[in-house]
Amino acid sequence: MTTSTPARGRPLASDQDSREKLLDTATLLFSSQGIAATTVAAVARQAGVTAAMVHYYFKNRDQLIEAVVEERISLFIHSIWDPISGEQPPGEMIMGIVDRMISTTEKMPWMPALWVREVLSDGGQLRERMVRRVPLDKLAVFADSIARSQQAGQLNPQLEPNLIFVSVIGLTMLPLAMARTLKDKPSLPIAHKVALMDKAALVRHIKALLLHGLAMPGAALTDD
Repeated sequence: MTTSTPARGRPLASDQDSREKLLDTATLLFSSQGIAATTVAAVARQAGVTAAMVHYYFKNRDQLIEAVVEERISLFIHSIWDPISGEQPPGEMIMGIVDRMISTTEKMPWMPALWVREVLSDGGQLRERMVRRVPLDKLAVFADSIARSQQAGQLNPQLEPNLIFVSVIGLTMLPLAMARTLKDKPSLPIAHKVALMDKAALVRHIKALLLHGLAMPGAALTDD
């Protein structure tokens, strides 16, 4: 009795773990060295498989990138925005976003560097893909809530509602990305403190900046 064997470089159809491993490997390489510098061969080499196996799951490099966006980065977007509703007070809404960003990046430590490198930076290869996935309805709810609170005299009227989320991204993603980078540059004056900064300290710092910035002139918000 003879048994058939899979063609060389062709994994069993049920081997979903192989596909997940390739996605994880590509995501980490995209974060650490950039998408432009990451070839299919590099992903295969890092994962310990052949390039044929990568192409078995992903027809080409673009399909691999799209899968990373859809099955890894989009999870981050949903974790941030799905809980948003128009019923939340704006301060609670903003601080909830901060908390979710910090907690989600603990599960996805590659996210800050990848976001800064490939979404925020000019020429980032994920910018257009992420623009197509922006939850415009949630952003509108967020901005409208801020605007209504400003009109009611509850928040600083000098703030631009549509820029507040941009400020939140800058206050969270940049320090987290810097902390990872500065771990390898201990000679820089601030490197040691930033690299060792824990997430609780970062949340406390961000909330202090935002709460005072959101407050009406001469008043102060609390996060109680």
